[in-house]
Amino acid sequence: MKQIAYVNGSFVPLADAKISILDRGFLFGDGTYEVAAVLNGRIIDSSSHLARLQRSAGKISLALPETPDRLIALLKELIALNGLEEGFVYLQVTRGAAERDFAFPKDARPTLVMFVRAKKMIESREALEGISVKTVPDIRWARRDIKNISLLAQVLSRQSAVDADCQEALMVENGFVTEGVSSSAFIVTADGVLVTRPRFNAILDGCTRKALIKLCEERKIPVEERLFSVAEAVTAKEVFITSASVLVQGVVAIDGHPIGDGKVGDVVRRLREIHLEFAHATGV
Repeated sequence: MKQIAYVNGSFVPLADAKISILDRGFLFGDGTYEVAAVLNGRIIDSSSHLARLQRSAGKISLALPETPDRLIALLKELIALNGLEEGFVYLQVTRGAAERDFAFPKDARPTLVMFVRAKKMIESREALEGISVKTVPDIRWARRDIKNISLLAQVLSRQSAVDADCQEALMVENGFVTEGVSSSAFIVTADGVLVTRPRFNAILDGCTRKALIKLCEERKIPVEERLFSVAEAVTAKEVFITSASVLVQGVVAIDGHPIGDGKVGDVVRRLREIHLEFAHATGV
């Protein structure tokens, strides 16, 4: 079955999907994007992802070419055309194609592209056994709350992790963990409190992160939004990350130092179950 993509109003074979070399996303990274999980052929956290897409687009004065309802309809059609059951959908909007100039073009039409990727998330080896992470300096720009397609800093950070035989990098600023390359970071203290960095410009407000915090609040599981250091993470009871592409993922080692007994802990397993129950019940 050929994989199908969406490009500016048309569903086309992925191999035939093309945009202009003058597209500002290609030239400047001038655009925003979203990645949403798909389980049982249904989109998870769709309203949260679309709200963040609208916010990011607004922060860079980029008009979305379709309404949120239309975007959901297109994503559903794309999932159906590809027969996707488990994995994720990717959506990107750029300011469009125009003569190369840093200033906003006056007449360019936004570019909208979408594609899907099949990925085993629920029963993957990493989900069951946990992952190792490496800490790296956070070298990104100041507006990390905007989900921007300029991701060179994240590319370099992830490659540094891969070179160290790790699956993710935790970015560190002034001794404190900000977030992962493509994930939000949590620790679990000795007394069972979940700790994650507060929401402001230093991090992206992850949709899975947001959903999990709400689920914990509903179940009276204590959550603190505060800074935490690498040292505190290494000595924590448990550590985990969240994202649309891994859901809730246990971390079993940081920079070669095992977390707890070096296995995915009971708290993370329970949180993963809670989130999966939510995902299966609310997907669209």
